[in-house]
Amino acid sequence: MRVRRGRCGPGPAYAGAIVNTTGRRGSGSPGTSSPGPRRLGPSVAALCLGTVLNPLNSSMIAVALVDFQRHFALDIATVTWVITSFYLCSAAMQPVMGRFADRFGAKRLFITGMALVVVTCALATFAPSFALVCVARVFMALGTATAYPSAVAMVGALTARAQVSSTRPLGMIQMANTAGAAVGPVLGGVLVGVFGWPALFFVNVPLGLAAAAGVLWLTPADPPRERKPLRTIVIESDVPGIVLFTAMLVCALTAVLGAIPGATWWLAAGALVSMAAFGWRELRCPTPFLDLRMLGRNRPLILVYAAFAVFNGVYYCAFYGLPELLQQSGGYSPAVVGLLMLPLAAVSVVGTPFAARAIDRWGVRTVMLVGSASLVAAAGLLWLLTLSIAGAVVAVLLALTGIPYCIVSIAANQGMYASARPEDSGVAAGILQTSRYLGAISATAVIGVVFGPGATQEHWGVMVPVMVGLAVVTLALAAVWRPRERQA
Repeated sequence: MRVRRGRCGPGPAYAGAIVNTTGRRGSGSPGTSSPGPRRLGPSVAALCLGTVLNPLNSSMIAVALVDFQRHFALDIATVTWVITSFYLCSAAMQPVMGRFADRFGAKRLFITGMALVVVTCALATFAPSFALVCVARVFMALGTATAYPSAVAMVGALTARAQVSSTRPLGMIQMANTAGAAVGPVLGGVLVGVFGWPALFFVNVPLGLAAAAGVLWLTPADPPRERKPLRTIVIESDVPGIVLFTAMLVCALTAVLGAIPGATWWLAAGALVSMAAFGWRELRCPTPFLDLRMLGRNRPLILVYAAFAVFNGVYYCAFYGLPELLQQSGGYSPAVVGLLMLPLAAVSVVGTPFAARAIDRWGVRTVMLVGSASLVAAAGLLWLLTLSIAGAVVAVLLALTGIPYCIVSIAANQGMYASARPEDSGVAAGILQTSRYLGAISATAVIGVVFGPGATQEHWGVMVPVMVGLAVVTLALAAVWRPRERQA
C-alpha cells in the first residue's frame, strides 16, 4: 500500500512516510504496547536530547581554546586539534553509525553511543595530557555520531505506531541540531569561566544518561534479528569498505582543512586512492557498507544530498565569515558578535515547526522550492553589509537568513527520509550529515581565499556573489528534484 501525503488524520492513510526502518508495521517486540500520540512527545524529546550532543560539543569547545593553551602550554596550531579531531571523526562516522543502526538496531546503537559518551566524558575530566583530551574528543564524536542516524531510523517506528506525520518529529530533531550549535558558545563560555575546561566534558554525563534512559523506556524495541556467528557478522558488516570509506573522508577533509602543513598533496592523493579502492570494493561486495548501485539509481536521494551540501556552503559562508568581518572591520568584541549571530539561530529554531506544518499541508517539494528561493534572496540582501555593518542592520539581515535555513533544513531532512528505502534510513541520515560537513568545509575554503588579504567590507562584496551563485545552484537542484514516496 502506498502511503498518501497530506494532513494528519485517522485511518490508515495518514500523512508522511510513516514506516519503520524494516518496512513493517509494529517494530516492537511481541507484547509491547503501542505508544500512542501522548507518548510520542517524550520519546522524540529523548531522541532530541541525544542528537543535540554532537552540534553542542562541536561549537562550545571553541571558547575553551585559550584555557587549553594555558593549562597545557600549547601553541594555537596544536590546540586546534581538539576541534579538528572531533570534526573529522564526526564527518566520517555518521554514515558508518547509520549503517550499524540499520543492521544491528537503532535503539540498541543509540543507547550504546550514549553509554560511550558518558564513560568517556567522566574519565576525560581527569585527562593528564592534551593528547588524551584529543583521544577523548574522538570517542565523544564516535558516541554522539550514533544519535542522529539512529534517531531518524527510529522516527519511522514511532510515527507509524502513533499514526502521525513524520515531519514534526524530524523537525524537532532538526531544531535540536540547530539549537545545540547556537547555544554551544554561550554555554561553553559560562562553563569554562566558572569551572574550567573539564566542565565541557562533564556536562555531557547527565545529558547522555537522560537521553539513554529516555530512549530505553519510551521507544519501542528493535525488531528481533537473526542470530549469526561472529565471523558471519564481521563479513556481512563489510569492514574493509568501512575502513576505506573512513580513510577517504579523513584524508580529504584533513587536506582541505590544511590540518597537517606540508602533507596536503599526499593527503589528497591518499583520498583519491582510497576512493578508487572503496568504489571497487563496494561494487563487488555481496553485502556492501554503501550500496553504490542502489544509490546511483536513487536520483531523488542524490539530489537531496547535493542540494543540502551546496545549501550548507551558503549558510556557513555567513556563519563563519560574518564573525570575522564584524570583528576585523566593525571592531566588535567576540561577546557582541555572539549576540549579533543569535537571531540567525533563533529564527531557525522558531521557524522549524511552521516549516514542518507547511510540509504536511503543501508537500515537501513545494516547501523546498520556497526555501531555496528565499535563500537566493537572503544571500543577495547580505550585500547590504558592504554599505553598513551597524548592529541593527546585521541583526535584521541574519534574522532573514534564518528563514531559509529552517525551511531548507527540515525540507532536506524530510526529502531524504522520503527518498531513502526504509531499511536504509540510518545510513541515509548519516550521509546527509556528512553532506552538511562537506558544505561547511567548502565554506571555510571559500572564506580562506576571499578573506586571505583581510576581512573587509570590500572583500565581503566578493563573498556575496559566491553565496548567491551557490544559492541559485540549490534552487536549480530543488527544481529538478521529485520526492519518492515510501512504501508502508
